Amino acid sequence: MKNQFKKLIEWSLQTHREIPWRKDRSLYRTLVSEIMLQQTTVATVRNKFDDFFQTFPSLKSLSEATEEKLRVVWKGLGYYRRCKNLKAAADVLVRQYKGKFPENQKQLLEIPGIGNYTANALLAIGMDKPALALDANLERVLSRYCGIHDVPKGPKLQRVLEDKFTQGQLKFLRQFSARQLNEALMDLGREVCTAREARCLICPLVSTCQAYSMGNQLQIPLQDKSKKAVKVDLVLARVLIKKKDKVFLVQRKAGTWLEGQWELPSFVMSCNQEKEFKQYQEAPKKLQKLFSTNPVRQFKTTITNYKITNKIFETNDHKLIESGQGKWFLINKTSDISQATKKSL
Repeated sequence: MKNQFKKLIEWSLQTHREIPWRKDRSLYRTLVSEIMLQQTTVATVRNKFDDFFQTFPSLKSLSEATEEKLRVVWKGLGYYRRCKNLKAAADVLVRQYKGKFPENQKQLLEIPGIGNYTANALLAIGMDKPALALDANLERVLSRYCGIHDVPKGPKLQRVLEDKFTQGQLKFLRQFSARQLNEALMDLGREVCTAREARCLICPLVSTCQAYSMGNQLQIPLQDKSKKAVKVDLVLARVLIKKKDKVFLVQRKAGTWLEGQWELPSFVMSCNQEKEFKQYQEAPKKLQKLFSTNPVRQFKTTITNYKITNKIFETNDHKLIESGQGKWFLINKTSDISQATKKSL
């Protein structure tokens, strides 16, 4: 078993040494990379990582940044709540810990923006201390390796794996570098032992993998059917109104999708969700006539489990939309706008 994991780590070190957050390591770079990588692909983060550090080279510079500047640099990574969490963590680390990271999980979890996964990633990858950063890749790889077919993915399965790591059949893994082990398992889960395909014949762990021996690799980890996301069809009307070379935009409010970004005034035309939908307002009566006409264009986007049809309506009647909640922007000088608005323009 030990030799197989040794080979896995050697493969990871040889094949993925060029990943930018694995160079010039620091706890700050680890924090940024791990929060960036949540709900985002490695390829996407790779394209943004170095630019982020050119703008915010230290915890102090990040703590001093305005939210507007941070959103501009974060643009393209999505899920802007992570961006706010990152700044909240930097604020506390600078103010309360003088730029130093606590070296135990309990204190790390007390920092805003740092949850269980990020705390373990800082310990294992940032500090090279025995811990498992149980993202979806580690959860899948280790549950298949151990043949855990009866525990649904999520917190319960993660607790089982943590127990095996501290005192069970995976205890021997604590003899390896936690940093190298966690990153190797992430690489394996991303490229070889994926959710949709198990490329077992090229996997270094195949000879002792219990899922492979049982032939049920793709049935592990067990899916929690009670938490299966229900797709929601949403139709939004987006109003494009211009004044010479300017366009009228409104800013997304705190606690909503794309918080802080600017976008075309947008309203719900229909939503098949049973409970009340609150991300966007229904169209006021004065816009009903406009929305009864054919849109100038439409396109599809998605946010979480929402399938959104965006219908673009154009008008020259400024009074229909213009209010104190929005601003006029030069069309070619608007940087912090939503992707849907960018497509609309």
